[in-house]
Amino acid sequence: MRKAHTFGPAMASLLLIACASTPMTGAATTRTAIAAPISDRTEVPVSPAEPEWARANPEMDAFVSDLMAKMTLQEKIGQLTLLTSNWESTGPTMRDSYKEDIRSGRVGGIFNAYTAAYTAELQRLAVDETRLKIPLLFGYDVIHGHRTIFPISLGEAASWDLAAIERAARLSAVEASAEGIHWTFSPMVDIARDPRWGRISEGAGEDVHLGSKIAAARVRGYQGDDLAATDTVVATAKHFAAYGAAQAGRDYHTVDISERTLRDVYLPPFKAAVDAGVGSFMTSFNEVDGIPASGNRYLLTDVLRDKWGFDGFVVTDYTSINEMVPHGYAKDLKQAGEQALNAGVDMDMQGAVYMDHLAASLDEGKVEPAAVDRAVRRILEMKYRLGLFEDPYRYSDVERQEAAVYRPDILEAARDVARRSMVLLKNEGGTLPLASSAQSIAVIGPLADSKEDMIGSWAAAGDRRTRPVSILQGIRERAGDGVNVGYAKGASYAYGDAGKDSGFAEALALARKSDVIIAAMGERWDMTGEAASRTSLDLPGNQQALLEQLVATGKPVVLVVLSGRPNSIGWADENVPAILHAWYPGTMGGHAVADVLFGDYNPSGKLPVTFPRNVGQVPIHYDMKNTGRPIELGEANAKYVSRYLNTPNTPLYRFGHGLSYTSFRYSPVTLSAASMAARGSLTASATITNTGKVAGEEVVQLYVRDLVGSVTRPVQELKGFEKISLAPGESRTVSFTLRPADLAFTRADMSFGWEPGEFQLWIAPVSGASASVPAGFAIAE
Repeated sequence: MRKAHTFGPAMASLLLIACASTPMTGAATTRTAIAAPISDRTEVPVSPAEPEWARANPEMDAFVSDLMAKMTLQEKIGQLTLLTSNWESTGPTMRDSYKEDIRSGRVGGIFNAYTAAYTAELQRLAVDETRLKIPLLFGYDVIHGHRTIFPISLGEAASWDLAAIERAARLSAVEASAEGIHWTFSPMVDIARDPRWGRISEGAGEDVHLGSKIAAARVRGYQGDDLAATDTVVATAKHFAAYGAAQAGRDYHTVDISERTLRDVYLPPFKAAVDAGVGSFMTSFNEVDGIPASGNRYLLTDVLRDKWGFDGFVVTDYTSINEMVPHGYAKDLKQAGEQALNAGVDMDMQGAVYMDHLAASLDEGKVEPAAVDRAVRRILEMKYRLGLFEDPYRYSDVERQEAAVYRPDILEAARDVARRSMVLLKNEGGTLPLASSAQSIAVIGPLADSKEDMIGSWAAAGDRRTRPVSILQGIRERAGDGVNVGYAKGASYAYGDAGKDSGFAEALALARKSDVIIAAMGERWDMTGEAASRTSLDLPGNQQALLEQLVATGKPVVLVVLSGRPNSIGWADENVPAILHAWYPGTMGGHAVADVLFGDYNPSGKLPVTFPRNVGQVPIHYDMKNTGRPIELGEANAKYVSRYLNTPNTPLYRFGHGLSYTSFRYSPVTLSAASMAARGSLTASATITNTGKVAGEEVVQLYVRDLVGSVTRPVQELKGFEKISLAPGESRTVSFTLRPADLAFTRADMSFGWEPGEFQLWIAPVSGASASVPAGFAIAE
């Protein structure tokens, strides 16, 4: 049942994320303001989320209360326990001990179990062989597709196409729910600004605004308009919180950031997910301000529930309660379980800590019975909302599964999203699209004919061996009659093959007799994702060496990059005429690559993350601070400014960069007024014209800079974007409306609001102060 959230005078200074009076770790002391309070007129309050599924439901309340009154303590703890299924070559399996746990009411949910028949089989154990017949909840990592795999999440983000991203999630839910899945551990909404971190591939990149919009789109896609509909699944916002800020880009590593950075950068996408109605949250592995997330009451209760009004349930990541012991925060598993439950964790994933220790903690008074009951109620309510008490088997429908999986329209949607995700990084001399005069094409590289690499690391139930369309297959099927498409692997992406040249001779011989070379290079599928951090962003193995020799043939080379992170491809940028980043494009990826290469689709993707020149620039992102000695203040090669001695400060490719087969002209920005008042607004407009010869899509981007603040402000912040389609010669005026609240941030006194002053604004095709001429405006208090 939704609880009423009352906000008194003390809450008037709420920032977007939390209130100024609440210390980050939930300690007893309060924060002292370090600047004079700013006018209440400028503060931006928080509104608690009110999703349709969380509305008061007296019938549900009565049902759950009656059920809980019948439950033993063991049965209650069972609802808080999530255990895994397994898969072998012959199909799904379940440990005998886990089956017995289900029969005894000691398990409330199972993850990694799917197919209609298998989930029905497990559900029968819970419904037919337990005392209270409480159905199981089935969860799974449906990250960017279930059977049909869409581009990796970072690739989808590169489309900047919210409708396409939402549709990908919607169709993923259709497939997953048809195989008995109720709940997905997606979306990952972690802001990530370090490409060494492998899980950058799973999110929406480096920007708060773009990341928040995509978080909401994915939640809407998975959950649809009705959680009780059998073609929707409960979404999970993860990993709460700041997991993407791992030190040195090393997975599971410590996070040590300021509270202001936490509030302004890492928490907003989670708030956006809550506002979109997300049904569950997953804790992160890392600590925040010294407190592991799974034991962090400030995050899980003070912020998530008390400030944001979240009414769903919280699950841990895999054994993260157990990991509070090696973190040094808990002396043993029993204490870790107490810390987790008291912090606000409802369900323990795979650690069995609640199962083994919670009863003793209750006996000793270390946790309150009311805390257990709250967590149990949250799980039972979600099962009720899904309709599982009415029909435990409603998602396990073999006929629906056969009709939904690999549906033609889903496969076609995967192809469409894949080509929308691709970013044309460089296209010198009109190398792309491929000329019709090319009668022989050499397709070379370790990723050219590799089905398993096409679908990326989090491939859910996707078929990695037979279903994916490789780049070679896509090109061969698209090339016209009489066009010879040759193939040689040539190089290897294995780390240990650096310095070797096996396969080079065959590839070079093919290249020399071909009209154009397509070099498909990048990273193996498991070089990104979880536990896949790297200290080098270069192309692994001996790919770079082969690429240099391919360019030396004098034939035109197109580099198609497949990877889940920004790579340092500076040599390629200087020497290869055309570069297309395809990420890991999914089941239909080979066709999508061919669509772009041959010009059947005009690329429209834009980078959702900055590409560094080399790993030494990391972390680098477009919205950094100016510093007191910006490089622009010095003469060329000046020493005592913020710069490197051997590398420019600028990235290889900026956030928002992406080319097209056509060209666009931006008019100067016009403003509806030179200033706006506290309750006013301002509209910025620019006219975009397609000056090329083919139709194309353009992502028009709005950036703002707050020139002076009570704390230093970024050099630019994305505040809006719109994707438009223009025919050759067509023009369109794009307008963005800004209000003072859109320019709010965590101020010096830790309140959240805007400040009067002077601002700059850009409407441009890419980030960066020189991308267009800025317009100035002011906010008056």
